[in-house]
Amino acid sequence: MLVEQTLEKLNAMKLYGMANYLRTWTERTADKEVGPTDLVGLLVDAEWVHRENKKLTSRLRNARLRQTACLEDIDYSLARGLTKGQVLELSTSRWVAQAQNVLVTGPTGVGKSFLACALGQKACRDGYGVVYRRASRLFDELAQARADGTYPHLLRRLAKAQVLILDDFGLEPLGASERKELLEVLEDRYGSGATVVTSQLDPKDWHAVIGDATLADAILDRLVHNAHRLKLTGESVRSPGGNLTRAKKGAK
Repeated sequence: MLVEQTLEKLNAMKLYGMANYLRTWTERTADKEVGPTDLVGLLVDAEWVHRENKKLTSRLRNARLRQTACLEDIDYSLARGLTKGQVLELSTSRWVAQAQNVLVTGPTGVGKSFLACALGQKACRDGYGVVYRRASRLFDELAQARADGTYPHLLRRLAKAQVLILDDFGLEPLGASERKELLEVLEDRYGSGATVVTSQLDPKDWHAVIGDATLADAILDRLVHNAHRLKLTGESVRSPGGNLTRAKKGAK
């Protein structure tokens, strides 16, 4: 009866981690010799883990990552021009804390989107807020926001994201409004947020895509400066041979 009352109180206080652990503990016999002090410590740990997992689930849901990807799943035996040292350095998420950028380039189908999403997933696990957008979708959102009057709100939301992933950049030349909007987004984030960009083109070729020399210089200055650059190579993973993990398909 006492345990049931305690469970009711814990649930009423929204201490669900404690409640779940206590319920499990009462069903086991091996742990019944745990003293009161140790049990309290275990309950507190269980509540902390529960809350952290809930926060992580929320961050991943808000990130809207294109793929379910994890850095630990990368197979380095594949010839992709990616080294374990590069990934280990980025896996610490220091690049996020220091508001550094990551530029992932290479031909279609070599795993650029997978790697970007894996970096985003690791950042979420490390407690950072992430926003993923394909470049074309982001420009559509910005245009719509201008039309319905929510443009300042969208800019603030993008600036607030600790990691912004801009996937498939450079598939089409930017229009006049798109290059100005991109500069605004990057200007708001410069020095305060990390940006991940994937592209089939090397940064030296982005001037032609952006279309305006002055704006291109300004955009590249905010992206390339102090950026980690990963150039992937190899055949498309959409053909036989597997991708960065040998198990999943469809990464860009």
